[in-house]
Amino acid sequence: MKEKTDEIKQKTPKEWDLDATDRRLLGALVDDATVSYAQLGERAALSAPAAHERVKRMKRSGAIRKTSVLIEPDAVNKPLLSFVHIDTKGWGMTPDLMAISQHHEVEEIHSVAGDTSMLLKIRTQNTRTLEKLLSDLFKISGVEATRTYIVLSTYLERPVQPGT
Repeated sequence: MKEKTDEIKQKTPKEWDLDATDRRLLGALVDDATVSYAQLGERAALSAPAAHERVKRMKRSGAIRKTSVLIEPDAVNKPLLSFVHIDTKGWGMTPDLMAISQHHEVEEIHSVAGDTSMLLKIRTQNTRTLEKLLSDLFKISGVEATRTYIVLSTYLERPVQPGT
C-alpha cells in the first residue's frame, strides 16, 4: 500500500526558523569558522555543547551549506578579477556552457535577468589567461557575444551575512 504524503510539509527556507542566537552563531562563524565551540558559545551566550548542537542542526537543515577557506588571490597568483556577461542563443544553461565550470578560474556562474543570459566571476593570472578563457567560451555552441569587465579595485567583498 502506498503511503499518502500530501500532508507532509517539505522544509523550505522560511521554515529554518533561525532565531537571534542562531544568527549570532552564524555571524561568528562567517568571521572565523575555525573558532572553538567554547568561543562560539561565549559569543552567543551559550554553553559549548549548546553551540555545537545548534551548529549541527543548521548544517543538517542546510542553513549552513559548507565550511570553506577564503584564499588571498595574490597568494595563488590570480590577481586579475573580472566579470563576464555572456549572450547566448536560446537558454544559456546548456551542458556545453556549464562545462566552462571545469576551468578553475571560473569562480561563479549565474543565470541572470536583463540584457544578458549568464554572468561569470573569473580570477586569472593575467590578461593572457583571461583571453584564453574567453577564446574557449566562444568555442561553445550558442555563445553569441561576451562583455568583460575587469575589476580595478575591490572595496567590499564578503560572504553572505546572517543579519539580525
